Amino acid sequence: MRKRPFSKDKDIKSFPTTIEQFKSILEKYLQNSTDISFTQYEVQGQKIAVFFIDYMVDKNLLDDKLLGTLLASKTDWDASSILNEVPLDGGKQHINLIELATTLLSGSVGVYVENEDQAVSFSISKLEKRPLGKAETESLVLGPQVSFTESLSTNLNVIRWRLGTHDLVTEKFIIGERGQSEVRLVYLKSLANDTDVQTMRQRLKDLVVDEVEDASVLSQYIEDNNSSLFPQYYLTELPDRLCYAVSKGRLGVLVDKSPTSIIAPSTFFSFFESTEDIYMRWNIGSFLRMLRFVAMFISFVVTPTYVACVTFHYEVIPTPLLASLGSSRAQVPFPPIIEAMLLELLIELLRESGARLPTKVGQTIGIVGGIVLGQAAVEAGLTSNVLIIVVASSSLASFTAPSYLMGSAIRVIRFPLILIAGLIGLIGVTLGLIFFFIHLIRMTSLGRPYLLPAYPVNWKDMDDSFFRLPFSLNNTRSTSFRPKDMNRYPKKKAKKKKDIDE
Repeated sequence: MRKRPFSKDKDIKSFPTTIEQFKSILEKYLQNSTDISFTQYEVQGQKIAVFFIDYMVDKNLLDDKLLGTLLASKTDWDASSILNEVPLDGGKQHINLIELATTLLSGSVGVYVENEDQAVSFSISKLEKRPLGKAETESLVLGPQVSFTESLSTNLNVIRWRLGTHDLVTEKFIIGERGQSEVRLVYLKSLANDTDVQTMRQRLKDLVVDEVEDASVLSQYIEDNNSSLFPQYYLTELPDRLCYAVSKGRLGVLVDKSPTSIIAPSTFFSFFESTEDIYMRWNIGSFLRMLRFVAMFISFVVTPTYVACVTFHYEVIPTPLLASLGSSRAQVPFPPIIEAMLLELLIELLRESGARLPTKVGQTIGIVGGIVLGQAAVEAGLTSNVLIIVVASSSLASFTAPSYLMGSAIRVIRFPLILIAGLIGLIGVTLGLIFFFIHLIRMTSLGRPYLLPAYPVNWKDMDDSFFRLPFSLNNTRSTSFRPKDMNRYPKKKAKKKKDIDE
């Protein structure tokens, strides 16, 4: 395993040491940074050093609580007395210089009394963070609108508040050799499967990387198959979605400085579920969920099927439609495969440019650009009206997936399917779908089959994946994730209703 680049330096000494030696070691460890404030005080004949990163601490607490207490006292100070007398929470003792210096990077203040064998740090950080706001990437009509922020403490606060149970476990991990990030594994002790918890815990402990920039990056490090197009963990910025998953026996992973969280294990069908399905009536929620599956299939096959039929299989096209199709393609100089690839690429360019530009400009580019370019392409004879309708329908269908990662994977898969459809027709489309189906069968998420409950077949969990039952009938948790407690509430009591006069 790689070690931190400074950990083997021979100049690093243990306590005790003089103030001058300690300052030299601290400055060397922090690369002689000009951001370090290092001040030496003399109290009752003792030399005391107070050091911190200037812009990361609360100056009011520093002056009033820490320095006010240290400088006003007439007693001799040591590490234990400083912890007991200074009216600040979060005080820690350190016997290792590197450990002490590392705490400064998170907004702590260090205190060292010369020739003592320990030092003390207090966490009085003043870190900039944005307040809780509305979710941007996962929009909902019904249900809570609040989203996670980049502050881990704020995110944990929201989860604690929403779940409100003593059963919640939040295990802490520090990941990163050069840029360290705090990671929390969140689950309910009485529900989460021990095998899943141990697997995730081991993957987090064994991870040796320079830094973890975001939860989405961490998910790629710890997923089962990092060469697949399909995401294996659900990434969400909605606290209610994470809490709902945890209450079903699954695991959540939070990363400091990241506004998204990881839900594991996840199945292929999890990426087409929305918490809005729960907040709506069960029959409407079921309809919308099944609509997303239909949209996914449309996005997969409509454009490749069009290319295959127009290129090889005119006989499967109804005669009235064939006449209309022939007239619309009469002026097109390209074969269907080139025409479809160009139009799909144009749609992707519009989508990407709209996403990268400022919000108001991006919306204008997406709408106006699509209309103008589409109309101009038809009038110039570069494409047919029918193909524009097909490609637009396919693109719209891919946007119905609640997960942005799954929607992106579906859009990418269309290109090889179009290519093989233009080469060998409907046989190629069939072979391509079979290949992707076999790939999905072989995939796992945290060791669990990715296609649960379709493969292996689990009829009991179909209602949690393809449709939604009324709450009175859906009284058990999904068996696919093997939670410790299967029952959510007694089925008989859920069905029993009493009027007020009974």
